[in-house]
Amino acid sequence: MAAAPARRIGRDVAVGDRLPELPVRITATTIVLGASATRDWQPQHHDHAWAVHRAGTRDIFMNTPTQAGWISRYITDWTGPTGRIGRMAFRMRASIYPDDTMVMNATVTAVSADDAGTTWVDLEITLTVGDTVCTTCTALVALPSTEADNPWTRTGDRWVLPAAPEPVARDSASRR
Repeated sequence: MAAAPARRIGRDVAVGDRLPELPVRITATTIVLGASATRDWQPQHHDHAWAVHRAGTRDIFMNTPTQAGWISRYITDWTGPTGRIGRMAFRMRASIYPDDTMVMNATVTAVSADDAGTTWVDLEITLTVGDTVCTTCTALVALPSTEADNPWTRTGDRWVLPAAPEPVARDSASRR
C-alpha cells in the first residue's frame, strides 16, 4: 500500500471509491506473535501438532483479535492519522494459515455528515486468500470535514455514532 496521505478529508471521498489493495504474506511467526500479543493462549494459534492432530486444521491459524488489528491498520493507513474508526464488525468465514497471502480490499459504500460536522464513511472490506473470501467486514469511519477538523478532538455530544444498522436474520444455510 502506498503511503497514506497526511490527512484524508471527507469531501475528497465518494461512494464507489476503492481503497488500495493491501497484500500481506503471513508466516507462522505472524500468527504466533499476534496470538501472544492478544494473550490468546489457545493451542490452535501456536502449536502445529495440536492444530493438525487435535483440531483437524491444516496448520495453526490467525486469531480474531489479530485479524481485527490488520483490518484496523488497513483502514487507518487509508485515512491517515486523523481518521477515527467508529464501528467495525466482521465475519470470519475461513482460516488464514502460515504461507498464505491475505489480501485486503475495500469500497466506500456511503458518505454522510452529522450535525456536529463529522464526515462518516462506510466501508465494505474483504480479506481474501487466493479466490477464498476469508473475512468480510463493515466499518464506519470518521474523517475530518475540513483541514482544520480532527475527529479525535470530538468528545461528548460532538462524538455520537450514527445508529447501528439492524442485524440481518441468518438461516443456517447462510452460515456456510
